Amino acid sequence: MAKAFSDLLIENIPHLRRYARSLTRDVHQSDDLVQDCLDRAWSRMSQWQSDSNLRAWLFTIMHNLYVNNLRSRYQTTTVEMTDHHETADHRQPGQEGMLQMRDLELALRCLNDEQREVLMLVCVEGMRYEEVAQVLSVPTGTVMSRLHRARETLRKTLRGEEPPKLRRVK
Repeated sequence: MAKAFSDLLIENIPHLRRYARSLTRDVHQSDDLVQDCLDRAWSRMSQWQSDSNLRAWLFTIMHNLYVNNLRSRYQTTTVEMTDHHETADHRQPGQEGMLQMRDLELALRCLNDEQREVLMLVCVEGMRYEEVAQVLSVPTGTVMSRLHRARETLRKTLRGEEPPKLRRVK
């Protein structure tokens, strides 16, 4: 059982790394998050049901670890923004492609964390809405709403329109 579980964990590492990178926006923090997620999954191997979706289970673990880390960090320090060049995990495209990638990365930064998480899970990881809802512990309708708002914000930002201003609710 442990060998089969180990193989399944290894298969999911690229997905975990990509999702961690989108959450943290930092290479080193994302590596730490993946390591913590794998460690937690391994130590709780007996809790995973073999007939369930391992990737959704791992993403749930990672999301919970990320949220817990954010909570503890906000209680003690402020969050540091990283240089966008550190997050690049691709070969450098040509000049026009590089400008498009820069614009896309800047547009992704306009999204709030909730929208970016949903966008990455659905569009990059290819997860179904129900799986994303399970990972984030929100209703499926909320996933659909966040995804719609994320896509609209990206479209407007990439067209050069002003991204929508969010009201702060007290």
